[in-house]
Amino acid sequence: MNLASIRISTTPSCTLLLFFVLSIGSASAQNNDYQTPRTVDGAPDLQGMWTNNTITPLSRPPEFGNKLVLTAEEAFELEKRVADYTAEQDLPSDPDRSAPTKSRIELADSYNNFWFDDGTQVARYNGEFRSSLIIDPENGRIPEYTDAAEERIRLAQQAREEKGAYAGPESRPLAERCLLSFSSSGGPPMLPILYNNNYQIVQSPGYVMILVEMVHDARIIRIDDEPLPDSHKRWLGDSIGHWEGDTLVVETKNFNPNQRFRNSSDNMQITEWFTRVSENVINYKFTVSDPETFLQDWSAEIPMNRTNDRLYEYACHEGNYSLPGVLAGARLDESQAER
Repeated sequence: MNLASIRISTTPSCTLLLFFVLSIGSASAQNNDYQTPRTVDGAPDLQGMWTNNTITPLSRPPEFGNKLVLTAEEAFELEKRVADYTAEQDLPSDPDRSAPTKSRIELADSYNNFWFDDGTQVARYNGEFRSSLIIDPENGRIPEYTDAAEERIRLAQQAREEKGAYAGPESRPLAERCLLSFSSSGGPPMLPILYNNNYQIVQSPGYVMILVEMVHDARIIRIDDEPLPDSHKRWLGDSIGHWEGDTLVVETKNFNPNQRFRNSSDNMQITEWFTRVSENVINYKFTVSDPETFLQDWSAEIPMNRTNDRLYEYACHEGNYSLPGVLAGARLDESQAER
C-alpha cells in the first residue's frame, strides 16, 4: 500500500499519527540498500524532474539555537502553522481595503497567495527533519562578512547611489532584467524560493544539464573537463563535474562579476554534491568558499524530491513591459523634480 495516497480529514490527532507513519516510511526509504540506476554510458542516473521546495529556511531561526534536527512533533507544528497561514491567505480579499502606501508595500499587496509555491513540508534529509538548510556553521546561519567585504559592499552601494538606481537597464537587478533566476534558484548554489522550484536534469556522455524553471536558466556541467580561460566570465559560473562513486561532485568558479551571491567576491567557489539516495530523492549539498567575503566556509543540505509536475515556460525576458515602465516612471519623476 502506498501510504502517501492515504487521504484523511478527521481530527488533528489522526493527522499527527499519519504524519508519524509517513515520517517513518520516509526515513526507512533512504536507509535501504538502494542501487543507483545507470545511464547508457554507465554513469549514475540523476535524470528526471525534481523539486527542492520546502518551508525550511536557509538560515536557522534563532529560536532553535544550534539544534539542526527537529523532532517529529516540532516538524508537525511548523507544517501546521504554514497550513493555517495558507488557509487564511486563501480567503477572499476584502474589496473595500485601503490601497497600500508608496512608502510601505507588503509582498501580499503585489503577490497574493495563489502565486506562491514554496512548499508545505519541513525538509527531510536522510530521514531527519531539519530546522535550517545550513548545517555548518553549527548555528545554522550565514557567517559574518570580513572587514574587506564590508568595505567592498559599502563602496558598491555608494557607486550605485551616485549612478542612480534607475539610470538605465544596467542599474536594475539581474532578476528584474530577467537575465538570471531570482535569489540563486538557478545557482550555484541552487536554493528554493517563493515559486518555480522545479528542475529537469538531463545527462549525455560528458555532460549533465540542469534546466531551471525560474527564468529558464540552463546549467551545463562538463564532466572531467578543463576549466575555461579566466577571461570567460559566464552567468552561473564555470561548472566542472566528476563522479565519486555514485555522487556527482561539481566545482564552480569564474562567475560573471555582475553575479554576486550574497555579495561574493570574484574568487568565490561553490562545491556541490548530488547523490541519488532513493528512486524519488536526490541529496543535494553545497559548500560556499569565499575567504574574501565570509569569515568561514559554510555548507547546506537540501533534499530534491521527484515531482510529476510539468516544467512550464517562465516567459520572463529583458525588455518586457515592466522594465520600460520602471525607467519611464523614473524619467517622469526627474522631469517633475526639475520644474
